Order: sequence, then C-alpha cells, then structure tokens
Amino acid sequence: MTIRRPLDGMLVLDLGQIYNGPYCGLQLGFMGARVLKIEPPEGDVVRRRKREIEPWPLVMLNSNKESVVLDLKQPRGKEIFLALVKKADVLIENFAAGVMDRLGIGWEVLHKLNPRLVYGGSSGFGLDGPYRDLAAMDVTIQAMSGITNATGDADGPPTKAGAAVCDFMAGIHLCAGILGALVQRERTGKGQRVEVAMHEAAVTMLASAMGAVMDGDTNVPDRTGNRHPALAMAPYNTYPCADGYVAIFTAAERHWQSMCRMLGRPELLEDPELSSTIGRAKRMTEVDDIVSAWTLPRSKADVLKLLNDAHVPCAPVKTAREVATDPHLEARGFWVDTDHPRRGKTRVPISAIRLHTGGKSEIRSPAPTLGQHTDSVLGELLALKADELARLRADGVTRPVTEGKA
Repeated sequence: MTIRRPLDGMLVLDLGQIYNGPYCGLQLGFMGARVLKIEPPEGDVVRRRKREIEPWPLVMLNSNKESVVLDLKQPRGKEIFLALVKKADVLIENFAAGVMDRLGIGWEVLHKLNPRLVYGGSSGFGLDGPYRDLAAMDVTIQAMSGITNATGDADGPPTKAGAAVCDFMAGIHLCAGILGALVQRERTGKGQRVEVAMHEAAVTMLASAMGAVMDGDTNVPDRTGNRHPALAMAPYNTYPCADGYVAIFTAAERHWQSMCRMLGRPELLEDPELSSTIGRAKRMTEVDDIVSAWTLPRSKADVLKLLNDAHVPCAPVKTAREVATDPHLEARGFWVDTDHPRRGKTRVPISAIRLHTGGKSEIRSPAPTLGQHTDSVLGELLALKADELARLRADGVTRPVTEGKA
C-alpha cells in the first residue's frame, strides 16, 4: 500500500457523540485514517435532532467516515464490535466516565483483546476526582471552567460563549493525544489509553483571567465585555460603525502612534500617559470614546481601509452568513461542495490542519447516512455473509440503511 497521508491504512472506530469525539475522528479521517462511525440503531444524538434530514453539524463533523450501526447492548452487537476492535488501531469515545465499562467494552477489556489499540476517551471531568460522575455538556463545562463567568459585560450577567468552545477544544486535545500515542506505539509496539477531561482543556483557555488571579491582581473584574480580559490594553474593543462593528487592537506602541496620526489627533501623542500601554489602560473609557467617535459615522469598509492602510490590527465583526461566503475562505479552498445522499449539494469545510507534504486535506466522501456502510464493512472486515447480515437486521442488532432524499 502506498502511504500518501500520515494515517493511511489505519482503522479508527469512532463512537463519538455530539461534537467532541466526532471532531477528533474528523481530523483523523482528514489525515488518511479509515474512520468507522459506530452508531446505535437510533443514530447519533445530533442525527436525531432533525429527523427528516441530517442536520448540517452532523454532516460537517462526519466527512470521510463510514456509518456502521450496532446495538452494543445486544450480545451479538457487542460480539461484532469486539471483532472490529481486534482489527482497529484507534478507538474514540466521549461517553460519561464509566459508560464503556458498564457496557463491558471498557479499556481493560479492549486492551487485553488488542494490546496495540490506542484508546482515546474524553469525558467531562476525567476518570477520577470529585466531579467524575457529574453530567457534562459544553454549557456546563463553560460554567465550571470559569468561561461563562468571564464572558459578558462587567455590569451584566455571566454569559455562555456563542460557540461550543469546550467541545471542540476537547476534541482537538483528544486528537493530539491519540497522535502522540500512535507515535509512541511505533517505538514500543504497545497501545495505550488517552484521557482528555473537557474541564481541564477549557480552563487553559482562560489565560488572561487566570493570570490576574495567579498574579494577585484584585482590580480586574470578572467580566470585561469586549475589552482586554485583564484590562491591560487600549484600544482593545469592538467599535460601532454606521453599518455594524469593527474590532480594533493596538498591540504595540507603533499601532497607537499610527492610529493617532490617521485620526488627525497628533496631540494624543503628546500626552505622556497615553503614550504607554499602562497609561492608556488607566484611561480606557476615554480612549474607547475617542475611537468610537471616529468610527461611528463611517462605514465598516471605510474604517477597515483606513486602519489597514495605517497598519493597525482590525477586523470586521462578521455574521455567520458573512463567514459562509468569506472571500478569503473561498480563495483558500476551505469550503467544499459535497453531494450528500439525502441532503444533495451541501457545503462543508476541510480541516484547518494542512500538512504540506502529507497529502492534501480533502473530502473523499460525504458524511454517511445512518447505517450506510454496515453491510459492506461487516462483509469486508469480518466476512459476514448476506444471510447473516439479514438476520442481524431482523434481530435489531443493525438496521436497514436510511436512503433517499427528504
């Protein structure tokens, strides 16, 4: 076999649910692994959100995967799953701690069956500790990690981040851990367990807020809105324009100096306090008012052109609709049109990880329908015949393929 991508020839069993585990499996698939999405007869949780047609997040997260339906609560379903484990290089799961053990397919069982298996598991709070058995979703992890309390305006309530940041952060941590375990397996010949706690992955994102705590700075409020999390820099905010908002950040003194000249306010450069980052931070409201007075009557396009010409870091605040048609993403080939079996033409992203000599990040196949590959995979890998496959469907161990466009 010709190795074109890093994980060509490797078999991954993806038991991931919602975003965390599936995002990890998605990245491994982009790197060339053959990823089998193992689903219960009723389908992935995200798949069930929209019965009449696969929802877009499910399609986005499952490019390059094959769907295999197995009822792991039935003895025959578990038996078939264990047969697949014998052939697998990697297993991904993000069930609550202890679920895999209760199903009889936990790490100890699978490691004994296949010592080379890399078992990647992500749960809310890890395999031990007082929070181990607490229910965990992205919103609860945001709350427990301090993200919710750090988000929002200073005089407003704690606010959940708009994106599922904890799910995706944990998923990419799990991917990194699995890749490290695969490298170690090449050296030792042995697989291992990889554990990622969503809680721990999330806490690391709070660098500025945690920095204030660790450094003993008691003057930083819990929430700072769009201002710097430690209130250490200005301008650092989103500013109103005639047709929306722009984000502006003077990361260095040269940015502030260039901005003052562009604003036609040279006198600001003569103010000794405003000539330093610390001084501007002390007069943050005044600085924000100066910038807002300049941006408000102008269009976003005009503001961005002037700031970019002055080499001041800035960006438009875009809506999801605008991001979907962003010309830069188009030029980079980030969006790919796929022909989904039930949705038809559907635009999904490639991986943000681009290996320049390790094979192009590409979508080899669209996300599967529920059970689309059950028969072909079990026939190919386990040599099950047509009559046995039919019996599995009749017994509810697998299920008929979901076909046809909605």
